[in-house]
Amino acid sequence: MEASSGLSESHGAQESSRSDAVSSAVPEHKQHQTLGQKQESKQSVQQPVLHPHRCNDRIEDLVQALFEGNLQKSVPSPARLLWRCMRSRPGEEPTEPFLFISKKTANDGTERNPSS
Repeated sequence: MEASSGLSESHGAQESSRSDAVSSAVPEHKQHQTLGQKQESKQSVQQPVLHPHRCNDRIEDLVQALFEGNLQKSVPSPARLLWRCMRSRPGEEPTEPFLFISKKTANDGTERNPSS
């Protein structure tokens, strides 16, 4: 029993000496300034505005096609349009109409009429 209490006392002494060394390395008035600066910098950072991917509507059209009737007939066209959209440069996306999503569900707000 005495051996274990001796270990805990020496361990406690090591921890207190470590904390003393850390606190003595930075003066107390600077510790408070550092904390204040960190809080101010966190508050001043603005979160970026997230926008959906430019081909997001094509992805939604393909997913909707997966749940519509015969997969061999409903999936190839939306998949082809999605592939063309992903391979295109921004602003040069395919202009063909969406097959399964309506203009109400399109993310960019442009009017789109389903062809079916």
